[in-house]
Parts: sequence; structure tokens; C-alpha cells
Amino acid sequence: MPKYTQPRKTWQYTTDFKIKAVKLSQQDGLQVKQVAEGLDIHPFMLSRWRKEYREGKLQGDGQRRVGVVNKKRTVSNAEVTENARLRKENERLKKENDLLKKWQRYLAERHQSDLDSCKDTEN
Repeated sequence: MPKYTQPRKTWQYTTDFKIKAVKLSQQDGLQVKQVAEGLDIHPFMLSRWRKEYREGKLQGDGQRRVGVVNKKRTVSNAEVTENARLRKENERLKKENDLLKKWQRYLAERHQSDLDSCKDTEN
């Protein structure tokens, strides 16, 4: 293993660059990986910057915010009802999907047994 005589180069990005990268990655039709490759940075680094931006740790004036207060979100009755309806529909669709899979297996086995019986009668 080679011995390093000088310290590794660590890139320091300005806060403005980070924010511009985050805003670019939030555009519709662009993925984090595509933006990161375009900016020649690692996708994980861009993902970390996006998280810091969401949490309010990155601010546009080059400073970091501290003490961000999380507001508790209240859930309305309509949202609860819609959520329950979607869960019910999801369960129904899962049952339908399972039934169709069973029917497909049954037809495949029946077809195979028909083929096997045709081979037996030919011999």
C-alpha cells in the first residue's frame, strides 16, 4: 500500500453552490444522479445537501440556521377517510391479484397435464 506524503485534497464547496445544486436537482424530470454527474460530485453528497436544505441547515446567505422548530401537522377528517378508503381498495386489489395468480397457475398445470396425456396416448 502506498504511503501518502501529502494530505488528501478535500474540496470545499460554497453554500451558494450547494443551494444551486439542490435547486437544480429539485426540478421536474431531473434525477439526483444526473445532476451530480453534471456537477462532477458524488450523488451521496448531493443527497446530503438536499437533506440539509430540507432541514433548514443550509441558508442562502452562506450561513447555517440552528434551532429549527418543527411544526406538528394536523390531520383532517377528510384525509383519514381518504386514507382508509385507499387502504381498503389496496387490500381488494391485492386479493384480486392473488386470485388471478392462482388462476394462471391452475391453467398452466392443466395445460401441462393435457400435454402429458397427449404424449402418453401417442406412445
